[in-house]
Amino acid sequence: QVQLVESGGGLVQAGGSLRLSCAASGITFSTYDMAWFRQAPGKEREFVARISWSGGSTYYAESVKGRFTISRDNEKNTVYLQMNSLKPEDTAVYYCAAVFRGTIKTTPGLYKYWGQGTQVTVSS
Repeated sequence: QVQLVESGGGLVQAGGSLRLSCAASGITFSTYDMAWFRQAPGKEREFVARISWSGGSTYYAESVKGRFTISRDNEKNTVYLQMNSLKPEDTAVYYCAAVFRGTIKTTPGLYKYWGQGTQVTVSS
């Protein structure tokens, strides 16, 4: 079956960095667009970043542009999110998601597969 397993979350001070990873199995990874979403307590799940199946195209939420970088390694079936200059408002559970390659999608309901999430906490 399809599995997306996130790792790399944790507690970090404001201004610090974290690198999240999401390892995929059960899908032909190189044919799927991948994305990161996040959900803070009491808030809706929101789009963070997306990378195309080839890695040739990326797209970011305005709130993270210039601070976060999404990348992927199709040999390792893994997508990454490098998060720099972290702010307390970045605190959330971060999820990776997959959808068969196509147009840019930022709506959670349009993604077919999801990981279980990893907690990121940024202290002030």
